[in-house]
Amino acid sequence: MSNTNNRVANPFAPTGAVSTPTNGQATAMTDQARAVAEVQAALMIAKMNPRDPIKAMDRILNSCTRPTLADAATYAYARGKSNVTGPTIRLAEAIAQGWGNIQYGIREVSQTADVSTVAAYAWDVETNTRREVVFQVPLKRDTKKGSYRLTDSRDIYELVANQGARRLRACILGVIPGDVVEAALNQCAVTQKAHIDMTPEGLQKLAESFAQYGVSKAQIEKRIQRRLDAIQPAQVISLRNIFRSLREGMSTASDWFEPIEISSTEEAQKKGAAGLKAKLKKKEASIEAIPPSTDEQPLPEEEIATQTIAPEDQPDAGAPEPDPWIAGYEAASKA
Repeated sequence: MSNTNNRVANPFAPTGAVSTPTNGQATAMTDQARAVAEVQAALMIAKMNPRDPIKAMDRILNSCTRPTLADAATYAYARGKSNVTGPTIRLAEAIAQGWGNIQYGIREVSQTADVSTVAAYAWDVETNTRREVVFQVPLKRDTKKGSYRLTDSRDIYELVANQGARRLRACILGVIPGDVVEAALNQCAVTQKAHIDMTPEGLQKLAESFAQYGVSKAQIEKRIQRRLDAIQPAQVISLRNIFRSLREGMSTASDWFEPIEISSTEEAQKKGAAGLKAKLKKKEASIEAIPPSTDEQPLPEEEIATQTIAPEDQPDAGAPEPDPWIAGYEAASKA
């Protein structure tokens, strides 16, 4: 008896046929082999070109001397009664580029009509340290009037990229030493202080930038506990971080600024002025509502004709008045 008769048949294989890879399986195997080759090549290149920590730190600090990067290096938002600050995704990317031998990015794993599954990762190929986060993004947008589902591809892409940037920042900072990040933040703070516009025009522009979010100059001065023209450079940096948080939608103006309360004297003055205006308007309305007097109304033409005095009845202003003795003598003569 041959050995072939002792083999157990594959229960998943079709009867009378040998299972062979399909075209889809062959493509998947090819992609898998390519991915393995890319990983091996990245590890080999990193081992052949190890990073120099001194040069890498110099590259990071030099990048942080740019004012544009320093201004966008930190974020801030209010959580309860405390303020949370930290490095932004822009600073995290600059640190990763200067540190070297790091691969990072965002990829979409799957997408349905309601949710998108996304993975953010950062991989230090030299130390083989990897940090990956898989999360889901609901494809909807919340507004004050309610929520609605996103259908436009551009809106979906921007939503996924915005949500993925926060996870990517955490992944990058998870594979880079903490003292490197701290040194980068300190250098950004020094750069900001050296390039702060403390002129009256610059401070006026800062106040106008907050006005678009309903924050008045009085509220800014109440937060910094001094007049705006006496602000310190560190306070300008703090206000810039707050403005960036408002612009990116991470917080609202009420989280940072207290409403200005009106004193009782000012409130009484406003009420008195408003009451005086209301009285004047009421008086003007009552005067307009009074009908004209009947004495001043013109008389009808019939009454005017009856009250007209005839010319012969009117006394002659130039003739002398008659003597009463003469008038009596003439009357006696006639009798």
